[in-house]
Amino acid sequence: MLTSLNYLAKRSCGRMNGQLAKHAFDFTKPSIKLNQVEQKICRVLNDYTSLYNKNHGELAEPLTLRISGGWVRDKLLGRESHDLDIAINIMSGEQFAIQLNEFLNEHYDKYELEPHSIHKIDINPEKSKHLETATTKLYNIEIDFVNLRSEEYSEQSRIPVVKFGTAEQDALRRDATLNALFYNITQNKIEDFTKLGLRDLHEGILRTPLAPRKTFLDDPLRVLRLIRFAARYSFKIEPEVYEEMKHAEIN
Repeated sequence: MLTSLNYLAKRSCGRMNGQLAKHAFDFTKPSIKLNQVEQKICRVLNDYTSLYNKNHGELAEPLTLRISGGWVRDKLLGRESHDLDIAINIMSGEQFAIQLNEFLNEHYDKYELEPHSIHKIDINPEKSKHLETATTKLYNIEIDFVNLRSEEYSEQSRIPVVKFGTAEQDALRRDATLNALFYNITQNKIEDFTKLGLRDLHEGILRTPLAPRKTFLDDPLRVLRLIRFAARYSFKIEPEVYEEMKHAEIN
């Protein structure tokens, strides 16, 4: 098993010396073109966010919604994606989804959108993917809502303690800088809290937001994820990251 993984990682890292073309988008002025369904979804989310903030002027931080992860990566690469994960800054995914559903009950005619049932995925400490998430549908697109979070690991377990976090903390806990990008729906802009995500996506480089050893020790499955991304997108594994993949402690 380890021999096979090392072989795959070596092949992916070997692309560092290849002549892969850079991905065609301006990483200094990045923008995302929403399709018609995405425009409708963002309109609903923005309208509710605006109403919520108007009614809660005492908040220290206004409600802000961000699309995170794979959707941002794929849209910048010119690929359509239906993997919509909405990160929320001041409430849980379930709280937001319930309030959004109530809003749609009152404004069905305006948006021509029937409220859907909300499915909650509870925290399961027996599994590594144990995030509390609420799922619903908007314009027949399934959407996950989850709060921004930080993670703390102990030496005894790779199952993290999850807490509310900032957008930067949420970005730094991810497997690669190019998967740590956000699309701020409220402000209609792309956010790169690692300061390397846009450039790495443009150049096709897989680099961890934090030190590779820490990233992999926190969750060794990230090694497999990076190899999968390298194979799927012809991305290049950054040499330091590749060397840590081979480290005995990680294996």
